[in-house]
Amino acid sequence: MPGPFYSAQPAAAVVPSSGSRVYVYLISLVAAVSGLLFGFDIAVINGAIIFLRQQFALTGFQTEVAASALLVGCVGGASIAGVLSDRFGRRLVLIVSALLFAASSIGAALPRDLAEFTVARFAGGVAIGVASVLAPLYIAEISPPAIRGRLVSLNQMAIVTGILLAYLVNWSLASLGPSSWRWMFAAAAVPSVLFFVALLFVPESPRWLTKQERPREALAILSRVGGSAHAAAEIRQIQAAIAEETGSLAELFQPGLRTALVIAVVLAVLQQVTGINTVLFYGSIIFKEHAGNAESAAIGANVLVGAINFVSTVVALWVIDKVGRKTLLIISAAGMAVAEISLGLAFLIQPPPAGLILGIILFCAASFAVGLGPGVWVLMSELFPTRIRGRAMSIATISLWTACVALTLTFLSLVEAIGVSGAFWLYALMSLVTVVFVWRVTPETKGKSLEEIERLWKR
Repeated sequence: MPGPFYSAQPAAAVVPSSGSRVYVYLISLVAAVSGLLFGFDIAVINGAIIFLRQQFALTGFQTEVAASALLVGCVGGASIAGVLSDRFGRRLVLIVSALLFAASSIGAALPRDLAEFTVARFAGGVAIGVASVLAPLYIAEISPPAIRGRLVSLNQMAIVTGILLAYLVNWSLASLGPSSWRWMFAAAAVPSVLFFVALLFVPESPRWLTKQERPREALAILSRVGGSAHAAAEIRQIQAAIAEETGSLAELFQPGLRTALVIAVVLAVLQQVTGINTVLFYGSIIFKEHAGNAESAAIGANVLVGAINFVSTVVALWVIDKVGRKTLLIISAAGMAVAEISLGLAFLIQPPPAGLILGIILFCAASFAVGLGPGVWVLMSELFPTRIRGRAMSIATISLWTACVALTLTFLSLVEAIGVSGAFWLYALMSLVTVVFVWRVTPETKGKSLEEIERLWKR
């Protein structure tokens, strides 16, 4: 725990009187590149799975394993991200994740069997798990409260950009034939290297620096972000919050913060079990085997899904700090429930109308992207005090990825057991549960500083 409060003015530093929004946007964009790699890696399997399934003659269960290997790694990465970042800093751990992204993309392109492919994808998942905790956390800790939601949403925007990019790469490379899937995975090596280089030029989190008793460095960064007055006020709030308690893991289970942890974990799980990743991971199989599309048309349909996902996230980026997190989450989950009920009904028609199914899936993707997609990540990055935010984000993100593994590892089996209509109706029920939970339990954090949110739990 740091000692007495330090002077807000460093002894040897030039403190800008006014901050630079351009500077904070650039820093946030670099951190959000991890989201682009995240989105690319989770979505590239969608188009590749058709060719991978043929080349290795995969059964239904083996197909689920191939799709889920990355997600199991995500659980592992998320489980260590908080501890590592609290010890070594947000920036250094992100740099290591960039190297792991590059190595795993090459490894996934070169396997001779399913086992080698699974190992490579697991390694990529570790990188994603780390980045999924640290990118929104880092952005939240460096952003002024007035635009924090918008900046944290940049991470989700980068994720959907990566998803769209993966679909476009899949579509453009599909004509290469049965081995095209290898090039699909290898393509991620280029942005991974660029991410690594860009991270060398961004600062460390000012909140982490303050916790490490390096307030002068933190003040210099905060001054460049929001100006000297903002920095002085912000550094005092950060120091006050850090000085109060030790930040042990047990603190998360005390009254007040225990409520915050429950809200974060439940929202993380609900974001996944509402079923969006069945479309993102198995879209090609859904369009090919259940809607009767050819391989090229099935992969092409995913490009439309990625595009609407991207556009809707842009909308969320501009309204989340105006409308608020809670309202967007309710609208989003309600829209998904309507879409999934409609999708289940559409699959009862024989033969299933491909155009109608595509239209409903586009509406479902738009509903998710405008609220649940960015909103849950924003809330998870805002709910906890500085001293335990890394650990808390890890717990919530582990829960998210565990739910994602369960969803991905059971979708094809669930379709076999209760039919594709039954599966989507089950996801619709989870969407309705999300509406009720957000309405009755989740607080609104729009416009509040991270320290004000902490005081909310104390009350």
